[in-house]
Amino acid sequence: MRLDAVFYQLSYRFGSPRWDTGTPRPELVELVAGRRPGRALDLGCGTGTNAVYLARQGWEVVGVDFSPLAIETARKRGLASGSSTSFVTGDVTDLARAGVRGPFDLVVDIGCYHTLTANSRPVYESQVAAVARPGADFYLAGIVHPPVTWRLLQATGVDSAELRARFSADFELVNERPLGPVGRKSHFVLFQMVRRPTAVLGATGRP
Repeated sequence: MRLDAVFYQLSYRFGSPRWDTGTPRPELVELVAGRRPGRALDLGCGTGTNAVYLARQGWEVVGVDFSPLAIETARKRGLASGSSTSFVTGDVTDLARAGVRGPFDLVVDIGCYHTLTANSRPVYESQVAAVARPGADFYLAGIVHPPVTWRLLQATGVDSAELRARFSADFELVNERPLGPVGRKSHFVLFQMVRRPTAVLGATGRP
């Protein structure tokens, strides 16, 4: 098992991870306010707080996370809310194997991509592009210049230059907004990308 997977499993099993607040992210609340609901994909959904919030606003939501413990909690949360949510244990770099099928009108990644290793990021991009509808919004929030301790997990954070280089073939980066500091040197940033027009998508999202 990968070291990062072990870290997250232990975090959910033996404590309350600091990122798992039980409250939807305020920027997500702002992003969907007054917006017509459609299908949404929450990548790295954790225990489902943001996914359930979206479902309560009328969205049909699929949440994906590689922690079975987090997904178990997410499913209970979804059932308790009575909302339209589906939670899948799987790797965000292999959505097809997890059974995730597009197209989605909205893709959300709050704190997932910035933890991925450099080797896994190209596959992540292709998987997201495969399930995002042309014109779909992709909101990605992560830490820029992460702490040195992240190197133990091979996580390198995220920044606009890297996103443009990685996603430009399939997505246009249209907005970047700082969300606040994280520790003494790092800060959290929200990036908005839009899926570029393509041919009609098939069952897996690809033409």
